[in-house]
Amino acid sequence: MTDTLTQQPADLHPAKPRRRMRIDTRQYGIFGALAIVVLLFQVLTGGKLLFPLNVNNLILQNAYVLILAIGMVIVIIAGHIDLSVGSVAAMVGAVAALSMSQFHLPWYAAVLISLLVGAAVGAWQGYWIAFVGIPAFIVTLAGMLVFRGLTLVLLTRGTISGLEDPFVAIGAGSLGKTGNPDLITLLIGAVAVVGLIGMGLRTRRTLKRLELPREPAGSFWLKSILVSAAIMAIAWLLANAKGTPVILVVLGVLILSYTFVLNRTVFGRHVYAMGGNLFAAVMSGVKTKWVNFFIFVNMGVLAALAGIVSTARADSAVAGAGQNFELDAIAAVFIGGASVQGGVGTIGGAIIGGLLIGVLNQGLSILAVDAAWQQVIKGLVLLIAVAFDIISKRRSGGR
Repeated sequence: MTDTLTQQPADLHPAKPRRRMRIDTRQYGIFGALAIVVLLFQVLTGGKLLFPLNVNNLILQNAYVLILAIGMVIVIIAGHIDLSVGSVAAMVGAVAALSMSQFHLPWYAAVLISLLVGAAVGAWQGYWIAFVGIPAFIVTLAGMLVFRGLTLVLLTRGTISGLEDPFVAIGAGSLGKTGNPDLITLLIGAVAVVGLIGMGLRTRRTLKRLELPREPAGSFWLKSILVSAAIMAIAWLLANAKGTPVILVVLGVLILSYTFVLNRTVFGRHVYAMGGNLFAAVMSGVKTKWVNFFIFVNMGVLAALAGIVSTARADSAVAGAGQNFELDAIAAVFIGGASVQGGVGTIGGAIIGGLLIGVLNQGLSILAVDAAWQQVIKGLVLLIAVAFDIISKRRSGGR
């Protein structure tokens, strides 16, 4: 009896539960897949894949995919698709080239006009999707045909080449090299590592203060170390090539900006809400029409930027530019972990997916694999990625 009276109930002072975020195994799987593909091609090519100049070319050749993937992941998270980005990029490239060659505008004016044209294209398509209610698939399929036709109209006189040097530097230039290795490139890599870890720690402190789930410390530091090592390895290779590509700086700004927009702004939360449950988003007061409209305006601007970059790198505008750009961007997003049903996806995942496609292209080209078989392999990789996403959701009880 005494023991019963003096014994303290176990639930009077319960221990505060430790709140931990479940590790996103899909994201780790993407990192692992990229590492495996890099190592595989490094072995198959006899070490040629990671030659400094090849790494530099990898970034320059795939910059358009990464730019388009940033916009496409937002489109797909919201539950849409955009099939017109390749045609828009080609048309904008023609506009930029004509602005400089025929109208004799300075290169920066041509870039500004090109971005405005991209925004206008996005607004045109966004209007039909958001306010008229036509499915994005149909609108952008029509756009793919319309803007490809306009590209042919603009370039009736043939290829336009010999563009201004500052314009060409956007897609093919590098920052001034200080030596071998380039100290500026190494410094940029170190700053990126410090910024990455700093942002991660700040996010963890915020989650802890708000008593929200957060990633286990061990997992966080392991991921940070691996990503930091990858960044410094790339910086070292670039420092021993031509230095930091101008487009890499542009990509860095885009990645940071859009990661902030998706994760820290009302617009980003509304995009995820619409993709996750459109009816619930409408009932919660989300202005879905305007969100959809600006999603496609943004996609138009990024497609224009991709067109500027690809035109600058080629130093010419051609009617056949932009072929399969939309397929590469969509594949990058799905390989990067976005859900077919919408509501799931990250900027980082899309970038990793784009890099994986780039490594595939680079490695297969070094091995002199026929272009037809390259398409077959990329198609199979996309199919496997989407199948993995669907099977994972079924096993976890999702739909």
